[in-house]
Amino acid sequence: MKSFLLIALFCSVSVSFTKASDCVILLHGLARSENSFSKMEKSLSESGYVVVNKSYPSTKYDIETLAEDVIPESITFCPDSSQIHFVTHSLGGILLRQYLSEHQITKLGRVVMLAPPNKGSEITDELKDNIFYKTVNGPAGLQLGTDSTSVPNMLGPADFEVGIIAGTKTVNPILSQMLPNPDDGKVSVESTKLTGMTDHIEVPFSHTFIMNKDEVIEQVIHFLENGSFIHTD
Repeated sequence: MKSFLLIALFCSVSVSFTKASDCVILLHGLARSENSFSKMEKSLSESGYVVVNKSYPSTKYDIETLAEDVIPESITFCPDSSQIHFVTHSLGGILLRQYLSEHQITKLGRVVMLAPPNKGSEITDELKDNIFYKTVNGPAGLQLGTDSTSVPNMLGPADFEVGIIAGTKTVNPILSQMLPNPDDGKVSVESTKLTGMTDHIEVPFSHTFIMNKDEVIEQVIHFLENGSFIHTD
């Protein structure tokens, strides 16, 4: 299984080089691919970052297995002298938390998490026994519940610099009925919060497309450069 996973990772990787600079690793969400981060990748590259954007088989393995493979492999694409930042979407943030709970990244910089289920999602609680949900979301999806034994709730507080962007708009009112308001259609705003986080903002976008919004990309770059978001009245 290990060799198959590594092959899958190497078969789909996008690395954007501009100049010898800080490196940003993008980690997409559940049942997504590197294509979901294409616009973010382009914007970060134009801002002078080395960007690593890898697809990984998010629906085939559990969180622990995915974290142990995709993150160290992604790091190998960063220049040796670079500080390493992360921008994650949804499950990607949980993979990073899982990895950092067991490993140190020597030159870890700043982290921006987009719509992370840091306290799990009530949707998993409601649908975990549904065969369609199991098939579509795989082992990692079933680990994202809100109970105390779920992976997100066992990982502890952040001990790294992290800014979190939560969405407040839904395009799926059926799923939103399972969530505390406000929510983004997959994760509630409250669930995105993480003890120890550096900053937190809410934006009027849905879970699926939050990473493609110009306002979000601007906020990501501002946090990577300044360690805080742009807060307006």
